[in-house]
Amino acid sequence: MDHATARRRTALFALFFIPGLSLASWVTRTPDVRDLLGATTAEMGLILVGLSAGSMIGILGSGALVSRFGTRPVATVGILTATASAPVVGIGAGLASSVLVAAGLFLFGFGMGGSEVAMNVEGADVEQIIGRAVLPLMHGFFSFGTVLGAVAGMFLTAADFSVTWHLVVIGLITAPVAALAVRQLPSGVGVQPRTATADKSGPSVWRDTRLLLIGVVVLAMALAEGAANDWLPLLMVDGHGFDAALGSGVYVVFAAAMTIGRFGGGWFLDRFSRAAVLGASAVIGGIGVALVVFVDNQIVAAAAVLLWGVGAALGFPVALSAAGDSGDNPTTRVALVASAGYVAFLVGPPALGFLGEHYGLRYAMVAVLALLAVAAVVAPALNRPKTPVPV
Repeated sequence: MDHATARRRTALFALFFIPGLSLASWVTRTPDVRDLLGATTAEMGLILVGLSAGSMIGILGSGALVSRFGTRPVATVGILTATASAPVVGIGAGLASSVLVAAGLFLFGFGMGGSEVAMNVEGADVEQIIGRAVLPLMHGFFSFGTVLGAVAGMFLTAADFSVTWHLVVIGLITAPVAALAVRQLPSGVGVQPRTATADKSGPSVWRDTRLLLIGVVVLAMALAEGAANDWLPLLMVDGHGFDAALGSGVYVVFAAAMTIGRFGGGWFLDRFSRAAVLGASAVIGGIGVALVVFVDNQIVAAAAVLLWGVGAALGFPVALSAAGDSGDNPTTRVALVASAGYVAFLVGPPALGFLGEHYGLRYAMVAVLALLAVAAVVAPALNRPKTPVPV
């Protein structure tokens, strides 16, 4: 690997790490934010719509922007917007303003969603250059960021440290690192020629059965990951009787399991097919979610989160990698599959909040379990040759 590619890969590690750190810093403080806002479970679900709506708007526009301008400018705007979001959320919590908290989450979602396609196209390009899987490792740095953010959040929660100052400091730390990292990305990556052929390539992907099945798997895996990111501390507090600090500690366990799964995933991908890895991931994650839902025991619930995290770890990066090399115009393909994941992020928070308000957060997770079961059934079909859907 040449020096420029090594610098680029390291920059991508940093660009994946930063949103993970920011996200976990918010997630671990959700019980405190909920109390400061005086919000119900359903109201918290509506506040989380800000995160999901921002993500969807960002992801839906980013594919076209990457095709037009390349990955570097799109990643730059997205990641710097995401770093600015944490202070907005913190200030909103301090002012007991649900609107401001939702606005900060919107900024994070918009920034992360907007840079998602760009960073994954960059990662897929680096994979092509060095000839081995890199995207799981890059997403592993996202999870590593969540581990560090969650550990810090757990201790700061236990110390009753101000939510506002916690999130403001996170923004001040991450912004300069992000600004330095994006300078290491080359220009022109991801740009697609604006020809008649390229213009027709977008609609054609909708007739690619294999790509649509990848999208189904991503939908399920993204919901499994997003449900934990959105609700796990509150699920442990309200559903299993943990205090706020221990609820955050269980989220640390989930984040650590995600990190281990992503850093170790390359070994399995080198030995087994993507379809086999995705199918096994869905089964393992489903077992973990089922234990959390149906076993009324704190020790079992905390241990089951390990399975939940390991199962969810490889779904998103492996599916994106599969989408990127499934045919022509990888930018459009990655954007389509990533959009399926962000549909889960959009629909998941309010839907799970609504179910949690009526049936409790534990039993709301049955919806996650059902989609993981679908993913386990669908995953083996990803090994079959792609065939067009009859029209």
